[in-house]
Amino acid sequence: MGMNDARLSLDEIHSLVLDCLRRHGCDEENAGAVASVITDAERDGCHSHGLMRLAGYVAALDSGKVKGDARPLIGKKAPAIIHVDGNGGFAPLALTESRPHIIEAAKMNGIAAAGLVNVYHFSALWWEIETLAEAGLCAFACTSYIPVVLPAGGKQALYGTNPIAFGWPRNNEPPVVFDQASSVMARGEVMLAAREGKKLADGVGVDMDGNPSNDPNEVLRGAMLAFGGYKGSLIAMMVELLAGPLIGETLSFETAAKDNSDGGPTCGGELILAMDPNLIGTPDLWADHGEKLFKKILAQNEVRLPGDRRYNNRPMATKDGVLVSSKILDEIKSL
Repeated sequence: MGMNDARLSLDEIHSLVLDCLRRHGCDEENAGAVASVITDAERDGCHSHGLMRLAGYVAALDSGKVKGDARPLIGKKAPAIIHVDGNGGFAPLALTESRPHIIEAAKMNGIAAAGLVNVYHFSALWWEIETLAEAGLCAFACTSYIPVVLPAGGKQALYGTNPIAFGWPRNNEPPVVFDQASSVMARGEVMLAAREGKKLADGVGVDMDGNPSNDPNEVLRGAMLAFGGYKGSLIAMMVELLAGPLIGETLSFETAAKDNSDGGPTCGGELILAMDPNLIGTPDLWADHGEKLFKKILAQNEVRLPGDRRYNNRPMATKDGVLVSSKILDEIKSL
């Protein structure tokens, strides 16, 4: 804890983000949606996707790359296929406004797919997955980025960090949700390490010459490695196809070619799948069946379910606020 670090309430964080984004050309709806994402990330202890990201959102507004008053265009290509055109805006509003359509389609058809295109995604995927799982749906999402990850055996970055997220609904508990990059670490975690002057563990990435490095600044200039060698590399390739050609959006190297490198989010796609277990499986029995697995997992000491750490952070953050580093606060003030 630094001397000038400050403890802010969640309302203060939300207001800070809202005010900053409005000053840089965001309208009320877009600023509010982004502020909710950032506030929820800080609340859950996911600081790599919280206030640290605000400078990137602002950069994208200032450069004119992102439309601060964009309105997503939502339509159906088929009863279970939702098409969401972000219209050149930030992803949170497109996600918020398309959510009821995705839920309705999944509960009507058993399964629904939503392709988000022309949208600037800059946050963690658990945010959209958790709300779908809270609505009783089993959910999956993935999105690509720009080339920062080496393909297995390669020397040149080709894939994005290409995260995937999965959510499983539960009857009387928060949903089980995981959100993980295809790379060894999320890029936001590497950025956070660089900001805080921390070293990386072995095997996270390489420098510009392809040599292994523990320096996050060198890795940010070089490339990251996929987790588990070729296994993570294959998942990254799968995400490239699902969040790109499948839904009519760009591959990571195409995304990079059209980006202005302002440090903000890049324009691309996201695929969301939502499934209603009451229609696909046996109504009411699927939940109890899933609980048998979670009970077995938790019976092993020191093991927790995915999402539990975030959920455990919430009561204290809601009551006492969140400690925000002076570096980030100074950056926001300068914005």
